[in-house]
Amino acid sequence: MVKQEQELANRPDNTAFTQQRLPAWQPMLSAGIVIPGFVIIGLAFIGIGVALFITSKNIQVMEMDYTGFEPDSDCFKCSNPEEKNCVCQLDFNISSRFEGPVFFYYGLSNYFQNYRRYGVSKDDAQLSGDLDNFKSPSDTCSPYDTDGIKPIVPCGSIANSMFNDTFLLYREVNGTNELVPLDGKGIAWWTDYNVKYRNPNVTPLKEAFEGTVKPLFWPRPAYELDTSDPNNNGFINQDFLVWMRRAALPDFRKLYRRIAQGDYARGLPAGNYSLKIAYNYPVLSFQGRKKVVFSNVSWMGGRNDFLGIAYLVIGSMCVFMSIVMLIVYAKFKFPEED
Repeated sequence: MVKQEQELANRPDNTAFTQQRLPAWQPMLSAGIVIPGFVIIGLAFIGIGVALFITSKNIQVMEMDYTGFEPDSDCFKCSNPEEKNCVCQLDFNISSRFEGPVFFYYGLSNYFQNYRRYGVSKDDAQLSGDLDNFKSPSDTCSPYDTDGIKPIVPCGSIANSMFNDTFLLYREVNGTNELVPLDGKGIAWWTDYNVKYRNPNVTPLKEAFEGTVKPLFWPRPAYELDTSDPNNNGFINQDFLVWMRRAALPDFRKLYRRIAQGDYARGLPAGNYSLKIAYNYPVLSFQGRKKVVFSNVSWMGGRNDFLGIAYLVIGSMCVFMSIVMLIVYAKFKFPEED
């Protein structure tokens, strides 16, 4: 009797929802629906794929290696780790206008920023401006947490390995070299600049770093990354933020500058150019390569042939399967009464 009362108490309400009596639609998939559906989906995917592929092909990309591995390269002399403050030059020609806005990237290969031990080697509290972590960095930064005496700020492998090659682009105009303006504002993610990374609330910023040392491989401390612009200095320096956003693959490129000012707002005119490189970042020790990349973008972003090809393949497969199903249906269809 007690058991029966418990079952009645636990029984769901007698409603259409709890008793699963809601009206439902169960489609009856027939050949007359499935085959045209596959054809329509396939043609739609093919159309999108063609548009994406053509758009991607129309995006201009120019890549140039400057590792200095080849003896005839002007950067060969700089590839020697013992060579300090070395400057090399990369000359190139643009035969037709490189439509703007032009994005200037640096690229690295065989560089594993996705390595877990490397990725966790930073102190998020320190990078958000917490002065307590300036004096006692997180253990995750080891071995780049102290120099043996003083704490390192910013600590960790990611910050310590920050890319530090610099570039100046010149265009030959009437026999003289004209400096092409490079815009370094807004190249980092908005969330990194406004939310994730913050400078200590100390003025001047240099005082917050008293009793600390710069990362071992940095030429200058964080508070001198850009002394001309307080909004681009310290932990909110755009180049620093771009580097701290780790790459997922071993071959990657990161945005260095935009070329979208003055006479170059419409792009780079045809002509001869030279790129002066302050060669500081060693890569040959781990069989890496360095390159510079000039590219523009479209409504779909940067150049990416894979997306268009993927749509074309899926669309073609849908059309092919619709033809196969039509042949099978025409050969083995059963009478309507069956």
